[in-house]
Amino acid sequence: MDIKDEMGNLKSAVIDQQSGDSINTSEGVRKVYRHHDLDRMFTPKSVAIVGVSPNAGTFGSRTLAEMKQAGYAGKIYLVNAKYDQIGEQPCYASIKALPEAPDCVIIAVPRAVVEDVVIDCVASKVGGIIIYSSGYSETGKPERIAQQARLAQMARESGVPILGPNCIGALNYKTGFIGTFVAPPTTRSVKPLPNAIGLVSQSGALGFALAQGIERGVSFSHVLTCGNASDIDVADQISYLAGDPNCKVIACVFEGMAAPMRLIEAAEVAAAANKVVVIYKMATGEQGAAGAMSHTGSLAGSDVAYRAAFRRAGMVVVDDFEALIETAAFFSKATRPSATGVAVVATSGGACIMSADKAELHNVPLPQPQAHTLEVLKRVVPEFGSPNNPCDVTAQVLADPKSLLDCVEALMADETFGALIVPQPLSYAIAAERLRVFSDAAERHGKIACAVWLTEWLEGPGALDTELNPHVAMFRSMDRCFAALALWHEHERWQQAQPRTLGRTAAADARQKAAALLGGAKTAALTEREAKQVLAAYGVPVVEDKLVQSAQEAVAAANSVGYPVAMKVESPDILHKTEAGIIRLNLKTEAEVASAYEAVMANAGKVSPTPQINGVLVQPMIPAGAEIMVGATVDPLFGPLIVVGMGGILVELLKDTVLELAPVNHVEALGMLDRLKGKALLTGFRGSEPVNLDKLADVICRLSELVADQRTVISELDVNPLICSGDRIIAVDALLVKQ
Repeated sequence: MDIKDEMGNLKSAVIDQQSGDSINTSEGVRKVYRHHDLDRMFTPKSVAIVGVSPNAGTFGSRTLAEMKQAGYAGKIYLVNAKYDQIGEQPCYASIKALPEAPDCVIIAVPRAVVEDVVIDCVASKVGGIIIYSSGYSETGKPERIAQQARLAQMARESGVPILGPNCIGALNYKTGFIGTFVAPPTTRSVKPLPNAIGLVSQSGALGFALAQGIERGVSFSHVLTCGNASDIDVADQISYLAGDPNCKVIACVFEGMAAPMRLIEAAEVAAAANKVVVIYKMATGEQGAAGAMSHTGSLAGSDVAYRAAFRRAGMVVVDDFEALIETAAFFSKATRPSATGVAVVATSGGACIMSADKAELHNVPLPQPQAHTLEVLKRVVPEFGSPNNPCDVTAQVLADPKSLLDCVEALMADETFGALIVPQPLSYAIAAERLRVFSDAAERHGKIACAVWLTEWLEGPGALDTELNPHVAMFRSMDRCFAALALWHEHERWQQAQPRTLGRTAAADARQKAAALLGGAKTAALTEREAKQVLAAYGVPVVEDKLVQSAQEAVAAANSVGYPVAMKVESPDILHKTEAGIIRLNLKTEAEVASAYEAVMANAGKVSPTPQINGVLVQPMIPAGAEIMVGATVDPLFGPLIVVGMGGILVELLKDTVLELAPVNHVEALGMLDRLKGKALLTGFRGSEPVNLDKLADVICRLSELVADQRTVISELDVNPLICSGDRIIAVDALLVKQ
């Protein structure tokens, strides 16, 4: 099989250099901006709006109105050469005519005159520029792409950061800087709380859609969009928020980018600042990726490779747009888990059953309470309830409110549990005193309570107070609640594995030996025998083979290696042997070997165009065992990647694979095996001998080092299968293609 097919065709095309993407320069990939690089722009003490007019509907005028409504306390300069004054404010002819260089300039003029305004901004050394104007690289027109490229070049050469073009803008709720024309009116205070979320979105419309969560009590410190990202992109904005004291957690709506490892760099900056990045990636399929290119001129890339990179950097990935803010809000309130166990206390038996179902689905443990906790539950829960986990306290709490308090306190105090789930079937039931029970217990024990809002009265009584509570996370779906808890535990495992260490598994001279073998190969696609020699240089156990040129030699070779044997035609031009009919297995006699030789050679002769035939390989049959596939490729965006899956025909039938950036360490290799759906086949399924997972992980590490070492030479690698049984792990076939 072609490993690239299995990994979703990871050979993504790199964005054309004329697109105006300033991240990839002739000097290399630019490092992400840090907080101090963008703080003057996103926390401005003075703002100039270019393009404001007496027409209240223009983007410039709408921005002015939004900033006044938000109570922005800094200076606002109006710039439009057509007017001396707009309302009661003076209006200046140009940026150069202003009495000072503003910290932020918002450009809301037609595209044709944007470049002249940017030139003035650069000359005045402003703090940063936001460009609303559209019609650049997103059109796909060469001349518009060139215009955007010139903006990017000016940003690089001047050091004046540019946000946009084709950008909705940026908001800083702490200062009242509402640098946008689309901020919705709100009846609530928008000053950030201590658990505020910093929101970054490549899609401006979706970003502002999420920002309306303010109306139901979600707290935001910033909302940052980036449009076409000629200069500032999502990676820069995440890095900026990592250094902002008003932001507790970072949420990101992401499509794709030409230099995605910068996003990983930004995630590392956030991790160093102890800030979790929760990310939702769009454009996971071919149609979505095409949409991302036409929408923002960005590159969607490979979803599986992105996920592997996110996981490596400790980012928290959600699968649904609707889960992003709930999950980010949860992480903004939750401390690190003190235990993996989760407790459920509910007034509904049905809610208890639902929670058990979702816990099993997301592999979140619901262990039973300790003996002393169980004593409390049995004492206060009615006999028609359930004093277990999940705990059904029944509606009897209406008559005896203290019983709920006692159950919540007992479960929160139990060291078995790191979190408590409290489903809410009735909105009005979570009165202030009941919410206080959950909140006080969570605060007292340093844990998190999760209120699952099962009622369809979405904004009913108690909803706002629950969302605003710093110790109770609000979820509107039992499924999303348990998904978030699973991500919480996964992120904790990542934190415990930091700092990441990467030792060398293969021998010190493996790189040189393999390089010599690869350099000596005469064709791009190495033969199986040549490929296995490269594997052996890295200490990967491979089956022995003998190359023969006749049926008589085949019989002699079979007698030498021992029956039963396998036979395969060796040809650099036939990469997929099974489909060509040039393999025979389990040959037990001399007669079968001789007959098989003639048959496979005859089938090889039918291949068109006529292939080069080196002969036939004779190998001993390896006894049956679990079959594993390990493959690798070098992606133009992410570099070397390693994939592991159930091998043989199962890899195509079940598509059960996991992928990581190469190289991986031993713990990461074991983690890849653990994530396989077919892992049971490795651990003694139906009485079979369990595979030595440590030894298998060692082989995976060696292969990952191979592709990492030879990244400039290897295009793809496919070892399928590795036959595994107990301590015996051996590669019986390999495909290796050079670039």
